[in-house]
Amino acid sequence: MTILVTGATGTVGRQIVEQLAKRSAAVRAFVRDPSKASFPAGVEVVAGDLLDIDSLRSAFSGVSTLFLLNGVVADEFTQAIIALNLAREAGIERIVYLSVIHSDVYVNVPHFAGKYGVERMIEQMGLNATILRPAYFMDNDHTVKHVITGHGVYPMPIGSIGLAMVDTRDIAEVAAIELLRREQSAVPLPLDRIDLVGPDTLTGTAVAAIWSDVLGRKIIYPGEDLAAFEKNMRQFMPGWTAFDMRLMGERFVSDGMVPEAGDVERLTSMLGRPLHTYSDFAARAAAAA
Repeated sequence: MTILVTGATGTVGRQIVEQLAKRSAAVRAFVRDPSKASFPAGVEVVAGDLLDIDSLRSAFSGVSTLFLLNGVVADEFTQAIIALNLAREAGIERIVYLSVIHSDVYVNVPHFAGKYGVERMIEQMGLNATILRPAYFMDNDHTVKHVITGHGVYPMPIGSIGLAMVDTRDIAEVAAIELLRREQSAVPLPLDRIDLVGPDTLTGTAVAAIWSDVLGRKIIYPGEDLAAFEKNMRQFMPGWTAFDMRLMGERFVSDGMVPEAGDVERLTSMLGRPLHTYSDFAARAAAAA
């Protein structure tokens, strides 16, 4: 049978497709624009949109396992609920859904609250799914590398409690492992949740220190001016998204993203290797053009 991956041209989705192809799985990539798709040989590409009912029904035909990823967009929640209803209609009983860690805590942050609503649907409708709950992506910091290197400042307001930042390579590999575990099971497997975290819980000061070591010069963490952060974000994204990011930053400061006991050990066991570190990420990012 076939594993369908949504969001297949994004940072995480693309890597999941590659991981599955490397493991000789039958993969169908669901994309908006096939001309932008570049996948390993053998990957089937289908065009569609998560709000286009007909394209979803067509994409779900013959699919046994679904990986559902929704981007942070205004109608993210609607997209996910529609996709899961149509998957249920199509008889797909093996699902992996990409949520976010502490979705049940960051209840006032739109893209967290939406994902928590999706989790509730999965649970209450009795869908057979693994809910992956990643912490802050290390890879997000590619977007601020120019600020770090150009101004000597780490600008993300991540606070002093700390975030267990995770590398998207680890997210993708765990997702592929879970998709294949469900796909290859003789019967649909029960609901499971996996927190996806990195090996270290890092504060803003700690991240600045890592960049200082990597770059060989002082990088500072200026603290958490959330109003200024929102204002800066509005230069690159819609106002509602910038406000969403500000609300997330406020919860970073008040709650952090601290893993549960055993999270790191569980992931290390699944992967059969250590998790990627932020130091490794920063070194790779600094070396990139």
